Amino acid sequence: MTGNLQKTSVRFENIEKSFGSVQVLKDFDLEVEPGEFVVLLGASGSGKTTALRILSGLETPSAGRVYIEDQDVTNILPKYRNISMVFQSYALYPHKTVAENIGFPLKVRKVSKQEMDTAIVDAAKQVQLDGLLERFPRELSGGQRQRVALARAIIRRPSVFLMDEPLSNLDAKLRGHMRAELKHMQQSMGITTIYVTHDQIEAMTLAHRVAILEKGVLQQLATPAQIYNDPENLFVAQFIGSPPMNVVHGSLEGSEFVKQGVRIDTLVQGRIDRAVMGIRPEDCTVAAPSEATVTGKIYTNELIGDHTLVTVNWGDDQIAVKASKDFTGSQGDDIGLVIPSDRLFVFDENTGARVR
Repeated sequence: MTGNLQKTSVRFENIEKSFGSVQVLKDFDLEVEPGEFVVLLGASGSGKTTALRILSGLETPSAGRVYIEDQDVTNILPKYRNISMVFQSYALYPHKTVAENIGFPLKVRKVSKQEMDTAIVDAAKQVQLDGLLERFPRELSGGQRQRVALARAIIRRPSVFLMDEPLSNLDAKLRGHMRAELKHMQQSMGITTIYVTHDQIEAMTLAHRVAILEKGVLQQLATPAQIYNDPENLFVAQFIGSPPMNVVHGSLEGSEFVKQGVRIDTLVQGRIDRAVMGIRPEDCTVAAPSEATVTGKIYTNELIGDHTLVTVNWGDDQIAVKASKDFTGSQGDDIGLVIPSDRLFVFDENTGARVR
């Protein structure tokens, strides 16, 4: 089933999309390599589902072109695009068995019964449903229903998989399990996959590359590691990471970030009256006030399991730090923090641009 699948590239070129006076995608450019798993990540209304619907043919762009391989498919009907789409609602037929649901795309194509039966068993095996083919959707768990939807997508042998929040209806434990299943399946089948989510953990764990959208504009396209360690701007820096990156407001004076008389060395140069320093919680350390870069008072501490998350007030900002699980400080205690200059980022507050 996996060996002879053609790996396919996808390209969005200068896509614009408006609904009435609302512009949902602005000059959207994205190239997906053959066999790549790209995740479109953003909050509700960022334009990610619209991009997917334009690729599938369910929406027409206001401007720009869409290519699958090198074929311009902008005005081609969905059924001629050789794409399979999996939605968060599963969209199963309740009166059909698992086997009938999986085989439905082949029935529409009038494939012979023998060929269809073989393909159904094949697809069901890939998602570990082979023992449940005679059941109806109502007799299945949420995760099993989602796997039926996946098998129905696989059986079409599409050149591109599109997935719109396919795990959002599952509980946290099952979502983690299905993430691993999806990743394994995509890697073994090698089908080009574009996946929409607002869940950054899904994006970071599944994607070869992540495309972060905000208000219809592509903010950054890079590997999960690059997005986390080298964010393009303040929006990306704050959007990725759990807990999110700390942001502290002050100014940049030469090579120092300055807030309330405290000066912290940075690796950048410039003069910005309204600057933002960003630092990840795991990159700060707790220290005695006499040895610290910054001192403040503990606002709260939370034992997470393998670490304690300590939140410290510094003026009208807060800094969260990952301390050891044995940390014992209490609310209101004075505490020192060490902020290493090679791990901090500086942004221009007015534009959100990263200072490099």
